[in-house]
Amino acid sequence: MVSFSYTAADEEKSRGVRRMKALATSLLLGVAVVYGLATWARNEGWGAWAGYVAAAAEAGMVGALADWFAVTALFRRPLGLPIPHTAIIPTKKDQLGASLGTFVGENFLSADVVRGRLKAFGIGGRLGEWLADPAHADRVTAEAATALRGALTVLRDADVQAVVGEAITRRAESAEIAPGLGKTLERIVADGAHRRAVDLICTRAHDWLVTHGDSVMDAVQGGAPGWTPRFVDRRIGERVYKELLRFVTEMRDMPGHPARGAIDRFLADFAADLQADTDTRARVERLKADLLARPEIQDIIASAWSSVRSLIIAAAEDDRSQLRLRARASLISLGTRLATDTRLQAKVEGWAEDAAAYVVTTYRDEITSLITDTVAGWDAVQTSRKIEANIGRDLQFIRINGTVVGALAGLLIYTVSRAVGG
Repeated sequence: MVSFSYTAADEEKSRGVRRMKALATSLLLGVAVVYGLATWARNEGWGAWAGYVAAAAEAGMVGALADWFAVTALFRRPLGLPIPHTAIIPTKKDQLGASLGTFVGENFLSADVVRGRLKAFGIGGRLGEWLADPAHADRVTAEAATALRGALTVLRDADVQAVVGEAITRRAESAEIAPGLGKTLERIVADGAHRRAVDLICTRAHDWLVTHGDSVMDAVQGGAPGWTPRFVDRRIGERVYKELLRFVTEMRDMPGHPARGAIDRFLADFAADLQADTDTRARVERLKADLLARPEIQDIIASAWSSVRSLIIAAAEDDRSQLRLRARASLISLGTRLATDTRLQAKVEGWAEDAAAYVVTTYRDEITSLITDTVAGWDAVQTSRKIEANIGRDLQFIRINGTVVGALAGLLIYTVSRAVGG
């Protein structure tokens, strides 16, 4: 059984209940004394007024005793007697919890009630006005950044890397890349964007030949037959080097060089083959599969998560980062639109109503069972004590009112009886 924590505030309330009990009991004793004195005075012939006072006091005692019994029966058995239908809270605690759960479910957790309350609340306009305030947008952004950092901290890098790696690999394997590469290359060639790369290659090739002329000539001489004279090999190497240097220099300096045109045609044909030629596309797919299977590529894919995670955490921690600034601006813009656009307000309110209605209709039993199960788990004696501490003081006024009302009713009945009898 689970009991309440009986706090110092509850103890102070209990003292107040005891004071009110003492007051109500004192009032009962007071009317009993008045009844005794009035009865004695009436019997002694002190006058007719004694009968009125005795009747009022007698009815006051009856009212006080009846209400004392009613109030006491809520929390315990009066005088410890096993009277039926007493100690209602301790003995009927579980039934009361079930009734409370049913009442809440039927009257608060219904789709119509929830929709009506949300519609009257005007959540769309209120939310828009709240988000349009820069201070509130800053608060939401900061809280979202904190939540994002917490979520990224909780996630295990190994698990996320495995999921990301598998997702990227599966996506790359399922998608044919050759047609896309062909279309991209076709646009590059059509726009002439590849010519800068050709210019760079020609310039680097020219610079390399100028710097490594001896290496070129030595390579040519080394490939000559052994029976040719050395000076012939030397002249051939020099000739080959000069022709290579001349060819590369002309390609570098002549935009209309035939070799450049050949490169343009080759790239255009290759772009067309990537899109239409079956063999070329198959070769590209095999090359893609070979690359994806290499451990180095898998390591790069898996490590992508670490880089992305670090970037996101750094951006979330920096209140001047583009991520947070853009999020803040988006929230303010959304709030401004919500505050002024009635159609958007209606959409947001409709979404909120549908979501709330779905929750209360789908999970009503689970929500109400929280009430019934919680009440069922309370200790009966402690529950009764806790409830009495919180509402017992007001209940003692019932006893006081019962004494006063009973006395007035008794006086009225006695007066009417005397008048009719007279």
